[in-house]
Amino acid sequence: MNVIEIKNLTKTYGKARGITDISFNVEEGEIFGFIGPNGAGKSTTIRTLLSLIYPTSGSAAIFGKDCIQFAPEIKKEIGYLPSEVFYYDNMKVKDLLNYSASFYKKDCRKRIIELANIMDLDLNKKIDDLSLGNKKKVGIVQGLLHEPKLIILDEPTSGLDPLIQQKFFELLEEENKKGATILFSSHILSEVQRLCNRVAIIKEGKIVTVEKISTLQENNYKKFKMETKSALEANYFQISGVNNLEIRGNLTSFLFRGNINTVMRKIADIEITNLWIEEPDLEEIFMHYYEKEA
Repeated sequence: MNVIEIKNLTKTYGKARGITDISFNVEEGEIFGFIGPNGAGKSTTIRTLLSLIYPTSGSAAIFGKDCIQFAPEIKKEIGYLPSEVFYYDNMKVKDLLNYSASFYKKDCRKRIIELANIMDLDLNKKIDDLSLGNKKKVGIVQGLLHEPKLIILDEPTSGLDPLIQQKFFELLEEENKKGATILFSSHILSEVQRLCNRVAIIKEGKIVTVEKISTLQENNYKKFKMETKSALEANYFQISGVNNLEIRGNLTSFLFRGNINTVMRKIADIEITNLWIEEPDLEEIFMHYYEKEA
């Protein structure tokens, strides 16, 4: 069963770009990644899905119910963390969370304490006195305190330190094991690769592809950069799978997809002073999707 069904969703803001003809489904019990560079249309899609803004055309359903028609009913079963969180400053954290809990007509006190402990959040502090990262933690606890069936996260890790990020991912995996479906929006590929089963890639308001993460990884490029004792000949790395080759003096860089041993054998034959092998960033992966489309 699909928990989320988005069909030809379009939202236009006058001449400014919104989203165009977005379609994808999220199956029950999966962690689904929604990924794209900043400004690609992720938040617009999510806000339209939550009927915080209304679509120009197309439709969206959650739990098989139309998102606009059944909005109040659907929202009881959703936990949402927006990309930027804003609160009443003079409230204490615990008062704000209890106030949020009061909308769900269930006793969430024990869960609030559990989540605050996991996320290392002081419930007695005033919202005013919290750092950006701690405000984000409040948003996470607020989104999860009522044990929702669907969790929608928009850039949830910005502002969190690495240790808390790790705890947060473990928490999400735990919620997922308990049966929650998760839509995880991010511009950081490694986060999505770690958590998600499938992913929709959005760029400039349009869906580029919906793929299984395993397929993305098989097709994934590695980014090579090396410093050599002397400048390389331009044709040295003319081998299958090498793209975006750049040679600037003693620095050579390229993207590679395929059997990594073929490149390593070529590298072994030259005098190198330094070598970097990295995951390419999203923009670079997008470029390849666009080249494929073109």
